[in-house]
Amino acid sequence: MWNQLKRQIWEWRGVWIAAPSVTVAVILLRFMGVLQPWEWAVYDLYMRARPSEPPDNRIAIVGINEADVRELGQAIIPDRVYAAVIENLKAMNPRAIGLDVYRDQPVEPGHAALRQIFESTPNLVGIQKVIGDRDRDTIAPPPGLQWVGSNDMILDEDQVKRRGLVMVSDADQNSIPSFSLYLAGLYLEAEGIAPEPVEGNEDSWKFGNQVFHRFQPNDGGYVQADHGGYQVLLNYAGPSRHFETVSLMDIARNRVPPDWGRDRIIVIGAVGESYQDLFFTPYTKEAGNRMAGVEVHANLVSQMISAALDDRPVIKTISEPYEWLWIFLWSSLGAFLIWKWRYVGGAGWLSVQRTAAAVLSAAALGGITYGAFVMGWWIPVVPPALALLGSATAIVAYVARTAGDIRKTFGRYLTDQVVANLLENPEGLKMGGERRKLTIFTSDLRGFTALSERLPPEEVVKILNFYLGYMADVITSYQGTIDEFMGDGILVLFGAPTSRPDDATRAIACGISMQLAMRHVNAQVVKWGLPELEMGIGINTGEVVVGNIGSEKRTKYGVVGSQVNLTYRIESYTTGGQILISEQTLLDAGGEDVVQIEGKREVMPKGVKEPLMIYDVNGIKEPYHISLTREEEVFLPLSEKIPIQYTILEGKHISETRLIGHLVQLSAKGAQVRTEPGAGDIIPIGLSNLKLNLLETNSEERQEDIYAKVLEKPAAEPHCFYIKFTAKPPAVAAYLDEVYKSIPVVVSS
Repeated sequence: MWNQLKRQIWEWRGVWIAAPSVTVAVILLRFMGVLQPWEWAVYDLYMRARPSEPPDNRIAIVGINEADVRELGQAIIPDRVYAAVIENLKAMNPRAIGLDVYRDQPVEPGHAALRQIFESTPNLVGIQKVIGDRDRDTIAPPPGLQWVGSNDMILDEDQVKRRGLVMVSDADQNSIPSFSLYLAGLYLEAEGIAPEPVEGNEDSWKFGNQVFHRFQPNDGGYVQADHGGYQVLLNYAGPSRHFETVSLMDIARNRVPPDWGRDRIIVIGAVGESYQDLFFTPYTKEAGNRMAGVEVHANLVSQMISAALDDRPVIKTISEPYEWLWIFLWSSLGAFLIWKWRYVGGAGWLSVQRTAAAVLSAAALGGITYGAFVMGWWIPVVPPALALLGSATAIVAYVARTAGDIRKTFGRYLTDQVVANLLENPEGLKMGGERRKLTIFTSDLRGFTALSERLPPEEVVKILNFYLGYMADVITSYQGTIDEFMGDGILVLFGAPTSRPDDATRAIACGISMQLAMRHVNAQVVKWGLPELEMGIGINTGEVVVGNIGSEKRTKYGVVGSQVNLTYRIESYTTGGQILISEQTLLDAGGEDVVQIEGKREVMPKGVKEPLMIYDVNGIKEPYHISLTREEEVFLPLSEKIPIQYTILEGKHISETRLIGHLVQLSAKGAQVRTEPGAGDIIPIGLSNLKLNLLETNSEERQEDIYAKVLEKPAAEPHCFYIKFTAKPPAVAAYLDEVYKSIPVVVSS
């Protein structure tokens, strides 16, 4: 159970590291205020993108515009005009009248009439400036009014008005209701609704069933914002000129229907450009399209009465712990998606899965937050989007670095798929190893050691690089892992670092393809004026220990175990162009129903207690359908026997027993040897390795060592056996080739 849990933790290690780390980084950026302007921009975008709302006909505006100034012939409106306007509005029986004009000082003519109107109009609300600032001091309320509210405004750092004041405190810490709150209260009073405190929550109050939560410094996208007074987020009903608006002089001259203001809230205020009472809002970001202050008040009034009567949502925010969790969820999603598909479609960003995941994730974040906004919830967008991108980027960077480390350890002959699977192995980069069943593949060039002794080192390296490069391409195409180059030998693993059900089958198919590729290698070797090369391949399947071997400073991925040694033993029995496999490899590959076998032989390798059955591979069926092309060796009798001296090789050692014999038959690549009667009954067993020397020759070059392998081909005559040459000095090769070509071929009639 614990081991499985550890494996799961390791398997998703990138997510466990990236998600919380990026979350903490994003939260820190948020607290530093770096993300606040971006979050405001998204908030404004969502505000403009919401479905449009119909005008709230319960509210109308009497706007003071440039036409009124021209009609009056003066910019400062005298008290008598306001008295006439309010008197005419009173006759329409509105529920409330709001005068968003400072009237702390008389403006003659008509001040007495206006004062009388103030005292006789119980549903009239005036304004005062409660909070002083560097540009303006406080402004006293108009004398004689029963209701006077604060018309103070609060702007964000980018000069956009997103918040409204419901209550402010004066210099003596007295709570002063806002102009908008008084108007909404007078309207709702007729509906039997009054503002009430929320039980158990001093920072909230409600109109009817709708609760208005007090704005906090870090609500929504804000960071340590000024939260003085009682603020709420403005839920604008629409852009500028959303409410029905008539001019001041239209009311003063009775140019509107007599019931125009019945049961409505009428707000009087400046809308003209010259009055400079204009504000930027989420709807109006251009200077020429700003919203008049009286319209802002109208929006806040509409927000309160529509929330109480129509259940229109107010804008709410989530608490900081939930916001942190929200960021963490998107950080985890970004890390999870990229981690899950980190190797699909290559190492870069662009793949169908990753692109689709990125697009869908971003669309989901936008869709969820926009849907929540329409329902009245401001859920941050920029921090989770940054967390999504940041965690994904962190995973990509981690994978790129880890893949680089893996490739340094394993060399350049690993496929991307092998690297991908290796990174999924919890122990892949640790010292030590694990016991695992593998198919082990080794190849070796016959007689290359003898050839390399006669060539300059530069020539040897040139041949090896060409040969090994060609073979490496074949091996990697079959998803084999090249564990080591040992001179002209290659050790390949099928099943490590990652195992697959067809490891044995791929190994055999790889061997056949390598033998077939030798014709291309030899074509180049012959062009260089060198003899053709031949390769033997041995394949075995069994349990070994595989892993990183070495020290912390220098490691090598490799395998150890008796099965590796046994593979080398099997390969040592091969002749050039031959592939020998063990019985276990044959069984794992599907038996003779899949693998075409030329023959089999029971051998007793050194260090093995029991006989081993090895099989000579000729081809493989589905899904590869490839086979070797073998030429039949034709042995022709010699008219004159060639005397030889030979010894039997025991492993890499040469026996001290020297035997005398004769070459009695020759083929293009081998010969038949007859032992001398005095040699007794010592007949080398099949697959033995021999060292030969020609006797009775005047050429010292012809006396150089020849190497051969005893074939299992049975000889018709006693004391005879067949061999295949594995290495011949150039002079010997030329001499035997000349002799072979001089033998007359008898054609039977």
